[in-house]
Amino acid sequence: MNDTVTLAHGAGGEQTSELIERVFKKHFSNPNLTADDAAVLMPPKGRMAMTTDGFIVSPAFFPGGNIGKLSICGTVNDLSCMGAKPLYLTCSFVIEEGFSMEKLEEIAAAMEKTAAECGVQIVAGDTKVAGKGQVDGVFITTTGVGEIVEGVETSGTKAAPGDAIIVTGDVGRHGCTILLARDEFGIDADVTSDCAPLWSAVQGIIEAAPDVHVIRDATRGGVGTVLYEIAGQSQVGIRLNQTDVPVQPQVKGVCRMLGLEPLYLACEGRLVVFVPAEEAEKVVEALKATPYGKEAAIIGHVTEENVGRVIMTTEIGTQSVLPKPGGELLPRIC
Repeated sequence: MNDTVTLAHGAGGEQTSELIERVFKKHFSNPNLTADDAAVLMPPKGRMAMTTDGFIVSPAFFPGGNIGKLSICGTVNDLSCMGAKPLYLTCSFVIEEGFSMEKLEEIAAAMEKTAAECGVQIVAGDTKVAGKGQVDGVFITTTGVGEIVEGVETSGTKAAPGDAIIVTGDVGRHGCTILLARDEFGIDADVTSDCAPLWSAVQGIIEAAPDVHVIRDATRGGVGTVLYEIAGQSQVGIRLNQTDVPVQPQVKGVCRMLGLEPLYLACEGRLVVFVPAEEAEKVVEALKATPYGKEAAIIGHVTEENVGRVIMTTEIGTQSVLPKPGGELLPRIC
């Protein structure tokens, strides 16, 4: 078999079957994975959540992960934010002619490992091969279905005055990692993406605070964008304590050099959580017992004043309005 993907691999004939057998069936095999036109599945017992997302990250491989791991985490985390246990995923690949078969298998292996970690099954998929230069290496689209835990109802419209705001770990690391991996600024810093599947973290949150109001993953636009989205959706104000926001020293250093705000750098393994204040400490304690919540922290609270705005107490004790996100957020991650 070829060492690179050819147009013949996308033509639907023998080479396509070889590609599916060598890469995708090898890594995605499970009782529900189908070779038919659609998977036949047992439906969730209660309410169902469904989401879809596209991934075109450049570079496709970065410290802490690759586009395959990212595609599983992104969809699993979207389901988890709705209080839904991830059950099934489908995935679609658009692969550039000439893409390394070894790299493609590495991507599939990362997807296999990440899906197994959070107990989700990849049940169907599709493969297309595009001509040289029509795509940048490989693009992946994933769709996921999950079963919402009984009694849990999260929404960006449910933040209430008095709620505590929690992040599940240090912020801005994924965006900083991608920026450095592109090597456009000649900066050498030891930063690894936070890319991770977060269903275990959400389970901890739900057990500690079943009436959690909002769970949102801080992907494009980072924590700052999420806070502005929730402030607008719930028609509330937000007070943020800059000194309480966990940021790795390396990320702080890169941001200071380039004039970037860590709160607006993407995360791929961090949640922003709004819970009643009296339950906040329990939630933080529960998160710290999960694999990806060791640095969970309360970073602010919800107010009735300054509706739609995020007011930040800075490191020197002054009050300032966190600028609204706008224009082209850097680095562009997808």
